[in-house]
Amino acid sequence: MRFAVEEINNGSSPQPLLPGVKLGYQMYDICSVPASVLATLDLLEQQNQSPSGPETQGDTDPHGDYSKRAVAVIGPDSSSKTFTPAALLGSYLIPQISYEASNEMLSNKFLYPSFLRTIPSDKNQVEAMIQLLIRFNWKWIALLGSDNDYGLQGMQSLSKEAPNHSICIAYQGVIPSFNDNTIQTMRNMVDSILKTKVNTIVVFSSKSKLSGFIPFVIERNVTGKVWIGTEDWSSATLISGISGINTIGTVIGVSIKYAAINGFEDFERKVFEAAMQQSDTQEVSNDTTSQGNDCLQSTDLYSLARKKFSLEKYDITSSFNVYTAVHAVAWALHQTLGCDLGECQRRRVHPWELLHWLKQVEFSLGNTSVHFDMNGDPHTEYDIVSWVWRGTEWSLRVVGSYSHDPFMLTVDEDQIEWHDTGHAGPVPLSICSPPCPTGHKKLLTGQHTCCFDCQACPAATFLNTSEPTLCQPCLPEQWAPPSSDQCLNRTVLLLAWDAPLSIALLFFLATCLLMTLGSAVVCIFKFASKLPPAYDKWAKKNGPELTIFVLSVTLLFICVLREALNLPQPSQDLVFYGDSIVLECSNTLSVGAGVELAYVFLLSMLCFCFSYMGKDLPANYNEAKCVTFSLMVYMISWQCFFTLYLISRGPFTMAAHVFAILFSVFSFLWGYFLPKIYIIALKPQMNTNAHFQNCIQMYTMSK
Repeated sequence: MRFAVEEINNGSSPQPLLPGVKLGYQMYDICSVPASVLATLDLLEQQNQSPSGPETQGDTDPHGDYSKRAVAVIGPDSSSKTFTPAALLGSYLIPQISYEASNEMLSNKFLYPSFLRTIPSDKNQVEAMIQLLIRFNWKWIALLGSDNDYGLQGMQSLSKEAPNHSICIAYQGVIPSFNDNTIQTMRNMVDSILKTKVNTIVVFSSKSKLSGFIPFVIERNVTGKVWIGTEDWSSATLISGISGINTIGTVIGVSIKYAAINGFEDFERKVFEAAMQQSDTQEVSNDTTSQGNDCLQSTDLYSLARKKFSLEKYDITSSFNVYTAVHAVAWALHQTLGCDLGECQRRRVHPWELLHWLKQVEFSLGNTSVHFDMNGDPHTEYDIVSWVWRGTEWSLRVVGSYSHDPFMLTVDEDQIEWHDTGHAGPVPLSICSPPCPTGHKKLLTGQHTCCFDCQACPAATFLNTSEPTLCQPCLPEQWAPPSSDQCLNRTVLLLAWDAPLSIALLFFLATCLLMTLGSAVVCIFKFASKLPPAYDKWAKKNGPELTIFVLSVTLLFICVLREALNLPQPSQDLVFYGDSIVLECSNTLSVGAGVELAYVFLLSMLCFCFSYMGKDLPANYNEAKCVTFSLMVYMISWQCFFTLYLISRGPFTMAAHVFAILFSVFSFLWGYFLPKIYIIALKPQMNTNAHFQNCIQMYTMSK
């Protein structure tokens, strides 16, 4: 802060920021929350004091000299110490810029209207850590937070956001302030972490709280873990300097993006030299109240300089945030006092005026652009850092970056040395259950969605990645084998008209029709020997014609009734084959078809019986063997078809149906009529009265 103020007052830049105006400051040691409240009340008291002294009647300000009153506050250095001052200062619209208070609740402008900050909100840090967990597929984690506003609010935000990204928190613990009463508590926390068997531990803690917890991790010999750190401790030597910490595993952290402060190292050296000269003077005169630089009388600053403790190694990011805050105030004063004309106006500046311009400042410091959004937060950029160990020597390595607007996370995985092995190696796993194979749903085994068993999805179902615990059914026109992650279109089975098999069946049909027309009204049976009177009466009164007519009309009636009540339609069979659609004619096995087939089967059996009864007739009159053969072929063809239909579908089965119909007709042509046609056409000598009389005589003599 001193360096920034002196840089601005000296006007070292080509165009001074505040020409003719010098910045002054008051410093308060904020060692606790009550101290921050007292400092705030002191500032507010100054605001309400009346000006006094000879400057009261100055010409530049008729209301007196207000130059000794603070118009802006920079700090405090933590969220816990900021809430009350931010509320009090906001009541008077006194601008306050914090360089380390990152709690996202401070972005609420209704509660804290004059609060701004140069450190990103923890909301953005939580997003960065979540994306880091997603990047390495760490789904099973433990979450620790320090017992203060910074840790508790950050832990709450991360635990709320984690389930949205399928991240399960196996254990949550709050790190208390270290004292004799908390030793067992911290040991219990380490034991709980080990019991959950997590390999990744997210620690949202301030470095002061974490420094008391890490020794218990080392004491328990915890190794091989991945520790995700926040910006407050991931780059802090207070943590990396703990003895034995190099054994705990891999530390990856979120850190404020590094930015150099030009000239600050020289300023540090001059402060140290001045402090040494001041110390020598005090030792000679034995005077503990030097009249020199008041700031150098501070024991803390003096001790810091005497130890040659480089600020860059300690917390350079916070230093740059302070540097940015001072410059932001200077730029706002530049606008308030109208310094663009080359000389600033010398007038009283009200805090609310400065706040108005602070919200609008936009400038650059080196390569860093500085501005505040509507919530008073800066542009968010983080470095992703990893700890590197060479024995007990610690160093910090930048392995990636995170930007909130536009959103982007980049990580060079090869730069991370996992578990201090000195090389990259495979990324450690941190999961409760291994991922399920393709097409296997998750069966949850507990309260966490990360712990599950796997079960294959059955056939005709698939696993949608959006519903990993449910196998969804395929559409009726689709199918899927077991363990599928998508459905497939079914194969359509159809006997097309232009298929070679269809053409062959049509040719067979035409042949049967021609043969039937060429061999029509033949008397088959003669059973007069059994029932002569009845037969004579039946034969003389057109019994054969009437019988054939009645039986035919009955069959016709059954067929017409069946067609009228349940007309066959083109149908899709989606049941027989799981992966195919059978396009066929409906009602192949319907009730109507059963009645029709039963009637035809009954007629066939009657014909078979009558033909068998004529087995003792003369050879030329004995047609039983022809009729019996024809009926057997007829029944066998239909039995074969229905057997095939019950075990198979598809074009071949459809062709078998047509073939059974045609072959049943062809069996009578071939078994009964063709022998007669053969005699009539090729053996006319066997078709004479003399030949038949001779056959009868020979039959009688044999009897």
